This record gives sequence, C-alpha cells and structure tokens, in this order.
Amino acid sequence: MSWQLKALRVFLRLGVKRSLRRQRDSYSARRAFAFGAWLNARGRPWREFHAEALGALPALWTACPEPGAPVVLYFHGGGYVTGSPRTHAPLARYLARRAGVALCLPAYRLAPEHPFPAAFEDACAAWHALLARGHAPEQIILGGDSAGGGLALALLSHLCTTRAARPAGVFAFSPFTDLTLSGASLTGNARSEILLPAERLERLRARILQGADPADPRISPLFGQFDDAPPVFLQAARTEILRDDTLRMAERLRAQGVRVDCDIRGNLPHVWQFFPGWLPEARESLRQTGDFIRACLSR
Repeated sequence: MSWQLKALRVFLRLGVKRSLRRQRDSYSARRAFAFGAWLNARGRPWREFHAEALGALPALWTACPEPGAPVVLYFHGGGYVTGSPRTHAPLARYLARRAGVALCLPAYRLAPEHPFPAAFEDACAAWHALLARGHAPEQIILGGDSAGGGLALALLSHLCTTRAARPAGVFAFSPFTDLTLSGASLTGNARSEILLPAERLERLRARILQGADPADPRISPLFGQFDDAPPVFLQAARTEILRDDTLRMAERLRAQGVRVDCDIRGNLPHVWQFFPGWLPEARESLRQTGDFIRACLSR
C-alpha cells in the first residue's frame, strides 16, 4: 500500500464520507463533487478536451477521432445525481493515453430533475450517435464507474436483449448494479467502506427512481440478460459496500456464458481509479484497463 493511499484513506473517511452524510440535496452534492474533482485534478484538465455534441448530448472528447476509428464511450459516476464529464477528466485522460484510443464522456441527464429512465435513454442515444458518426460496434468499448458502470452494463444488456450489434468489450469500476439494495456487502462492509455512507443509499434510490421498479434491468443490470455479450472487465474493492454488486454481476455474466475478468482489490476507496494524479494504485488499475481495451479491439 502506497503512502499516498494511506493519506487518502484518512482524508476520505474523516472528511468526505462525513460530508456525504450531511448533504441534504443533490445540488449541494454536485457543488461538493465539483470542488473535490477540482482538487483531485489540481486544475481544469477538461479544458484540453474537445467539446463536441454526441447527437443531442453535450460531450467531452479526449481527441476527435476519425469516423470508424476505435473509441471508448465512458459514462461518469456520481450516483445518477451528480458528476459530469468535467469531474472525470483526469481519469479519462490517463485511460485514453494508456489505451491509445479516443475517449468520449457524454453528459447524460441527472436525477432528481430527470429521474429514471432518463440516464438510460441518454446512454442509448449516445451509442446510436456513435454509430451514426461511422464508428462500427466492434470498434467501440463501453465503460464507466459506479452509477456510470451500471449504466454501461445496462446498455450492454439492452443491446443483447434486442439482438442489436454489441460493442467490442465493456469495463466497469465498482459498478452500481442493483438498486433493490440486496447485496450483503451493503451492511457487511458499512464500517470498512472508506467513502460511501451506506445509510444514504435508500434516499439516493428514491431520488433516482421516484416510484419506478428498482429491479428494472435498465437501472439494475444485475437482473439483465447478456446473450452473446463481449468480454467484460470489472474492478472493485474488497472492503466497499458495492463489492457484492460487482461479484454478483460477474456471477450472472458467467452464468450466461460471458467471459469475465473480475478483479477484487484490497482496502481501497470506492472508484480509486478516479485519482490517477495521486495514487499509484489508480494508475496501475487504469494501465490494466488499457490493456483490456487494446485486447478487445484487436480481436
């Protein structure tokens, strides 16, 4: 364990986790997330990105790829209520360099102003917009973290269920895959979790769903179908509350014949990959993900 990780764990547990417990609404959460992302990035690296709409969705690109060139479609995390392409610029920039391909961050709609299924509809729209730009499905990789990881897997399930063309591969960091909140780690890891307060999840779910079915595979891909899905790469921390969202997702995919690499790490924060400028553990994980992307695109 690096000294940087030791220091970050203390900061997240004593500072950020306590702050998340106190936040009363999504607006204050967005301000706090944006400020934390600014500190993490040590500036505004998104200014180096290219702002170009993906269909009707605003989006940031690490580079402007030629039509038909490989591309990563990445959905940012933030519990479906916060986060943006700007907050995830450091992660996107590092991963794009390691994978050697352009990465696109669409700005999908957020709850509570836009409850489920708004984010899912935007994910589908982003996928079809890439196809319309001339990118073949086998040249597209889907990815995301936390809620964005769940969104990438939900989109994959939709493509499989509708027998549409599939992407070349999918990766997800600590994906939020089960809004029924039935994973044992939600309670079993409540104390060991470094970042997310488990007691806030039911309130978060209410903001997202606003009465919709939490078992709908468009928001809970744990209950989806994945016939003929491409390879999937999952990463999560052993001590986080969403660990079982990842482990059970891997089991469901394997039961349907999908090739899955499920990498469970040690005592790391939720989506530690968010901190490549600070954590050697984040850089190592993103290098591993870059290898997965290149392998999928070379099949």
